[in-house]
Amino acid sequence: MGIAGSGTMGRGIALAALTAGLEVWLYDNRPEATEEASRYIKEKINTWAQRRQLASEHVLQVVQALHVVDSLEHLKGQFVIEAIVEDLAAKQQLFQRLAAHCDPSVIFCTNTSSIPVMRIAEGVPHPQRVVGMHFFNPADRITLVEVVATSMADPRTVDRVVELAQRMGKVPIRVKDVPGFVVNRIGKMYHTEPLYLLENQVAEVADVDDLLEAAGFRMGPFRLIDLIGVDANLNVTRSLFQQLGEERFRPSALQEQMVLQGRLGRKAAKGFYDYSDKKNI
Repeated sequence: MGIAGSGTMGRGIALAALTAGLEVWLYDNRPEATEEASRYIKEKINTWAQRRQLASEHVLQVVQALHVVDSLEHLKGQFVIEAIVEDLAAKQQLFQRLAAHCDPSVIFCTNTSSIPVMRIAEGVPHPQRVVGMHFFNPADRITLVEVVATSMADPRTVDRVVELAQRMGKVPIRVKDVPGFVVNRIGKMYHTEPLYLLENQVAEVADVDDLLEAAGFRMGPFRLIDLIGVDANLNVTRSLFQQLGEERFRPSALQEQMVLQGRLGRKAAKGFYDYSDKKNI
């Protein structure tokens, strides 16, 4: 498997693939990002071995199955998954570059959470091989994967993506190529309504989180946004609002301000909570 993008999602997908016995080639256009991802993946694997979540005799085998590459031309695999910025032009350009050197039989999977897969596939040679494979953060732990088929997708290719997800220990759900697919269409209300309450000073951040966790949710909405990334979460909201035009998906001015201030959540050590002392992790 080749993975383009070694950020939070890319490294999580890599971990899931490696521990499933797959060989992974990991690329990022920033060399320091792949180096950091490689260190993170190896630390995670060693931690799992220490906790006996991974057999110690498999550690070396798993680590050796990770190949960090410095150019797209060196990505290998029957599948290439993109996990880059949520931007249509960037994703199209990536797949066009990959198509220039990948065999037509290589399946291109996009981890987009909100951009129509059809729009990504347009202009890519052999668009029938482009399928949505939407993982959820943290991708190495959450089992759900949305498999998104466009009207152009080869049904046999979609079947192979479903089989790949199952091999990775995931639960693949086939969904249509509609704005937000299923999870974000439903789950977005879990983010936008709490933001509206916060903007109107109805309750404090921690109180909203504690209330919903006490009601049975595993994680409050603001803790969840911090985990996803305030910027990534905002991008999905913007995309849904642009595509559907419904007020319930209107982006929060407060969230936009946080992104401008660099308060992006856990990855920036500050979002709705302060993570500098790691007490909120």
